[in-house]
Amino acid sequence: MSEINWVVAGVGDIARRRVIPAILAEKHSSLYGLVTRNPAKAAEFPGVRAWPSVEDAVQDPAVDAVYVALPVAMHADAAIAALRAGKHVLCEKPMAIDNHHAERMAQEARWSGRLLGVAYYRRLYPKLIRAKQLIAEGVIGQPLVVEANCHGWLESEERAWLRDPALAGGGPLHDIGSHRIDAMHFLFGKAESACGRRSNAVHHLAVEDAATAVLAFSGGVHGILDVRWNSRVHRDQFRILGVEGEINLDPLNGPELRVMIGAGVQVETLPAQENVHFPLVQNFVGAVAASSVASLACPAEQGQWVDWAIEKIVRSDPWRP
Repeated sequence: MSEINWVVAGVGDIARRRVIPAILAEKHSSLYGLVTRNPAKAAEFPGVRAWPSVEDAVQDPAVDAVYVALPVAMHADAAIAALRAGKHVLCEKPMAIDNHHAERMAQEARWSGRLLGVAYYRRLYPKLIRAKQLIAEGVIGQPLVVEANCHGWLESEERAWLRDPALAGGGPLHDIGSHRIDAMHFLFGKAESACGRRSNAVHHLAVEDAATAVLAFSGGVHGILDVRWNSRVHRDQFRILGVEGEINLDPLNGPELRVMIGAGVQVETLPAQENVHFPLVQNFVGAVAASSVASLACPAEQGQWVDWAIEKIVRSDPWRP
């Protein structure tokens, strides 16, 4: 397998803590360059090239792939520019500012013949993969409900752009909610419908500080989602209820999976990688080597399912900031 030269577009908190270390650790990857408007950020990585825009970076024929870690509103233009230049793209979540832009990205990937993946890294959590296997085996009988709650306080000031709807699209629904909607899609396929309510009861931001949604999946499975930036009690709950039992993944980002049938509880310990972006980068590199969209953890078409669901939820909701 030949080495992939990566450009990381956006050098924010996630890129520095997870994405760049994952690329540096992946044996078939090289950090070739960065896209940033702040030269000081590029100076942290000696010998790495830097450009002010993705459009400039992808003119370099040595670039193989671009990781888009920019604010959400910039995802579509950056990804499309890279795809048109013949580069593969791995894009942060949610895929785009809205479903229309996500569709444009997916269409460009089809036209270009290059891979476009979305960074829903929880699809590679061993315990979420195990939960999907247990559901398929009928361990809890017919699945009925999948529930996800993620509660916390506002993000740090370093990610203050998340509070700007022009950059982020929305609040916790787009940020932490998108990951959990995708986890539901991973287990049960694309939602058939979605609706919900948002509010801004505590912080009075330009985006919601809480969102609750109901999604319907094939086979009568209901999805219930509640995500908040207005709770000082941290919650990270995820469980699947069936006719015969329950699969409990609380906390979703922890290692334990519990299968509860009647009075019995079976516990499995299935920790994720310490750097949750490493398996994502590794998966993407393997898919590029195989020229296989099907090998991607989350191909563009499935990443777009989340944007579609979020749009349905927002349109069903009369709340406006």
